[in-house]
Amino acid sequence: MTMDYNTKFAIIGGTFFSSIINIGVADLITTIVLAVVGAVVSYIVSILIKWIHQRIRKRGKP
Repeated sequence: MTMDYNTKFAIIGGTFFSSIINIGVADLITTIVLAVVGAVVSYIVSILIKWIHQRIRKRGKP
């Protein structure tokens, strides 16, 4: 079965708008806070791993 673009966008848009109603403000705020915390932790861990890697490479040089 072949669907044209109008049908595909209607299905996607209907799914999106029917699910956006069920998302509460508290859930949205929780998601935003968790995303920010995850990004900060990821950044800190990547800097820490880079620092450890540099320390290991300096010890290996004569």
